Amino acid sequence: MDGKELFLMIEAISNEKNITQEDVIESLEEALAVATKKRNTIDVRVEVDRHSGEFKTLRRWQVIEDGEDFVDDEGEKFDPELHIYQADANGLPVDSYLEEPMESIEFGRIAAQVAKQVIIQKVREAERTVVVENYSNRVGEVVMVTVKRVDRGNVYVDMGGIDGMLSKYDLIPNESIRKNDRLRAFIKEVKSTPRGAQIFLSRTVNEMLLELFGMEVPEISEGVIEIKAGARDPGLRAKLAVKAKDKRIDPIGSCIGMRGARVQAVSNELNGERVDIILWDEDPAQFVINAMAPAEVSSIVVDEEKGSMDIAVEEDQLALAIGRGGQNIKLASRLTGWKLNVMSLADADDLNAKELQKTGEKLAETLGIDAEVAGVLIDEGYTSLDEIAEAEAEALSEIEEFDSKLVDDLQERAQDAQLVKALNDSEAAEILLAVEGVDDALAMALVDADIHTVDSLAELAIVELLEIQDIGKDSASTVIMAAREKEGWFD
Repeated sequence: MDGKELFLMIEAISNEKNITQEDVIESLEEALAVATKKRNTIDVRVEVDRHSGEFKTLRRWQVIEDGEDFVDDEGEKFDPELHIYQADANGLPVDSYLEEPMESIEFGRIAAQVAKQVIIQKVREAERTVVVENYSNRVGEVVMVTVKRVDRGNVYVDMGGIDGMLSKYDLIPNESIRKNDRLRAFIKEVKSTPRGAQIFLSRTVNEMLLELFGMEVPEISEGVIEIKAGARDPGLRAKLAVKAKDKRIDPIGSCIGMRGARVQAVSNELNGERVDIILWDEDPAQFVINAMAPAEVSSIVVDEEKGSMDIAVEEDQLALAIGRGGQNIKLASRLTGWKLNVMSLADADDLNAKELQKTGEKLAETLGIDAEVAGVLIDEGYTSLDEIAEAEAEALSEIEEFDSKLVDDLQERAQDAQLVKALNDSEAAEILLAVEGVDDALAMALVDADIHTVDSLAELAIVELLEIQDIGKDSASTVIMAAREKEGWFD
């Protein structure tokens, strides 16, 4: 093969595999060197001339330190066929190579086969590297793919000369996919494996919904409308929260499009998935109210410490608020990031009454007053020791049933109870801090939740502890097990 034919072959491989000609030449050089080594127990390097296509073979010896008891990386001891002492290496530094030209051998059938295998392997490695580099930068994009085959629920696709895979867990449930179908998919991950570059795609991730709307709605791609959050029940229903940076623009109308054309296009791409477009609001309570659409919220109670909200709706709105199989409330919770509890107004009133009764009983017990006085305080909005102790005496005196003497007595009792509570809380926190995994923040959260002893902590379930403070399941398990061990549960 002359130089011209060699370069034609190199160019053909380069174009077919989408890798550089330099990578092909380096693969060829290594292949020729390996084939030469198969014929001789020597170390060689082959160099292909980038202009003429001719190649030359260089025999080489590794330079080692004089007098060294040498063993190379492969465990081989000093071999004059492979190594040379620095004193005999014409001043070359240690670990470099002394090279001398040698006659390039003619390759027989076996040597040619070895060279071919090495070239194929190196070209595949170069091809894999190119694919990984190119598609790693495209993770997060939605691309059009063609289905090549469906095997055991997994779908293998062609991405324009590159293979990709959608696992059965990344496919929309009950979606019918056949060979040669064209569909869009989200590039989720790119991996380099010994078998080649593997590109994993998905049609179920939230990000795909966001990307599809970015493609369908020019205002989103131009940055005029911002997608704040998205949540999906793949193939069934989704919610999308949007916000307009320009108050003159209707973000919901823009996403829906003329006669619903834009949202319908996204829905069709996702196998008929119904998408609710809702308005994002910086006020968490209002955002949750918007997210509960199409149900109308009558009242909402926010518990910031637990990250939850109690939502009350009319009886005829309850089924709509919950949704089929809890779908609406589940998506609204994912979209907003809040734990949502939905109930009817009647149930909300009953719950509120029970909470007020419980608060009243606790207040009466702490202050040493009767239930009627405690009830009056609660009706007037004073539900805690702090509120009573720190209230203006004049404001309390304005309550019809109270006189100045009673007000002074109540505030004095509240302040004394505050002091006692602070001392008890501090003592309880010190006790709880002795449990492995309990820090200051968790100790105070436990005390606020009326967990004052190690025994009470040991009695908690993981879910209950996470409701007090979300420290993660593993940490919660560690804390509870440490408390139980401290209480001698395992003795």
